[in-house]
Amino acid sequence: MTSFDTSPKFNVWRALPALAVVFVMLATTGWTAMRTHRVSTALQASLSQWEHGSIHGRHLPDPGSGPARLGRFFASLTPHERDRLAHRYPLAVGNMNGAPVPLRYRANRVALKQAREVDRKRMHDSRLSVAGQQDAGQRMQRYTSLLDPGRHILAFDPEGSGRVAEVFGDLDRAQRISVVVPGVDTDLLTFQRTYRRYSAPVGMAEALYAAERTASPGTGTAVIAWADYTAPDGLGVDAATGLRAEEGAVRLNALLRGLPGRAPVSMFCHSYGSVVCGVAAHGMPGRVADIAVAASPGMRVTKAGHLGTAARVWAMRDATDWVQDVPYLELGGLGHGADPVSAGFGARVLSARDAQGHSGYFQPGTDSLRNLAGIGVGAYDVVTCAQENDACRSGLSGTMTAGRA
Repeated sequence: MTSFDTSPKFNVWRALPALAVVFVMLATTGWTAMRTHRVSTALQASLSQWEHGSIHGRHLPDPGSGPARLGRFFASLTPHERDRLAHRYPLAVGNMNGAPVPLRYRANRVALKQAREVDRKRMHDSRLSVAGQQDAGQRMQRYTSLLDPGRHILAFDPEGSGRVAEVFGDLDRAQRISVVVPGVDTDLLTFQRTYRRYSAPVGMAEALYAAERTASPGTGTAVIAWADYTAPDGLGVDAATGLRAEEGAVRLNALLRGLPGRAPVSMFCHSYGSVVCGVAAHGMPGRVADIAVAASPGMRVTKAGHLGTAARVWAMRDATDWVQDVPYLELGGLGHGADPVSAGFGARVLSARDAQGHSGYFQPGTDSLRNLAGIGVGAYDVVTCAQENDACRSGLSGTMTAGRA
């Protein structure tokens, strides 16, 4: 019988090719993970104004208060008073977890109109370069698109590359809520695409929402396209570390704690978004029933059991996805840990047939989208396992519509 050397020396030699990849990334991109991002000045200004504001002689509550306290405050106001606050402090109210969802939509419409006017002026600012003026024009077009009738913007911040979240369906009345967390190169301008539509957050969420309604027409669903974190820019060192994921996890859990109602929540995390979900998992509220990752470079743990969550953990990867070639390890803060579709990780591995590479998991007509939709509505008995057996459905049956305690 052939014996294999499992000594630390042998493991180091096995890790050398992966380390070489990391050092090439360092050499070609620089230590971008250490750069300082601009503070969200417009949002901070709105929050500061709120902190010094009042209504009928009453001080406004701390905007960092818990969602329950903020919810009680808004419930104590008349509709006219709530609208006054939304128009006076649009960015603060539009991003305030605990504020009524329809009020956040209205506040963000005000904030989008204000941001559009700023960039309309920047388009003709002679102090800007031609590229700067073109960027202003592109942003203005994006704001105009987000202001289209019927769009429900749950969060918006114009600063830097921009952050945004949009809701499809009735969030207040939903029986099941799904949250799509995208990966690298996600910002205001890439939030929605015409070409390769289903590779962008809006297309992903639209496709998932439609597939969920097909999977369970009688279930009221809502899907959130959540691009409300600063994602890594390209496949540089930012994408190889957990810094952006740690920052995003704080924002993601704040959103989850502020969601209305008690409906079960399913997380759908793509590419670097799965790193965000992995870091956030231990702090997610108990109503999060499922965490499903697709095209994952890792979740910054060695096993699903180390995520610190009672949620079911699902994973999928298309056979042609290049992410399978990344080094699945974590060393000195670089890399994201074990492969979520590996047998040793312990996730429920789903079929991703027809996903068509790294960006095709939400493409209509694919096994991957049908499986994600089944999880989203709790129809676990219809999902297809990767190994063409029932292993990923072990211990599950029927459709789950009730939340967990």
